[in-house]
Amino acid sequence: MHHAAHLLGNPDDRPVTALRRQYRRFLATMARRQPEAGRLVPAVGFFLKVTRSHWAGLFPCYTVPELPRTNNDLEQVFGAARCSERRVTGQKVASPSLVVRGAVRLVAAVATRATPFSADQLRPASPTAWQQLRAALARRHAARRAQIRFRRDPAAYLAALEADLIQLTLPP
Repeated sequence: MHHAAHLLGNPDDRPVTALRRQYRRFLATMARRQPEAGRLVPAVGFFLKVTRSHWAGLFPCYTVPELPRTNNDLEQVFGAARCSERRVTGQKVASPSLVVRGAVRLVAAVATRATPFSADQLRPASPTAWQQLRAALARRHAARRAQIRFRRDPAAYLAALEADLIQLTLPP
């Protein structure tokens, strides 16, 4: 594992094609010598399987200059958003609204930390795009309310749906 981390760290600043080739050789050696791992045979198999499934995402960070090699910074952003949400609401766990409106709240939280915005900058550039976003949020919120109503009283929820359906099929 240390050798894999060392290779992916790319301390020699090798070109991505050479790095990919060397890492592939390392994985082939690991697969060939897997039976020698003793109790760690399942762990080696799991490592090889996960590496195969994530192969496409292992090397873009070497070709895109600003792309970090790990997602630690991104995880810290999400963690900070969850933490501040819990602190604001006083709850031990993140509120369901973080899921419903999280796409908007997370972007707003990250952007306002980077630079403060003026009122002119906060005005929507495209009112139609803003209305579409609000409509999408309203649909997600309505679906969430329906789920809660169903969980509280499934019989009443289904009876109301049936009554609505019957009302729609009746002539005016």
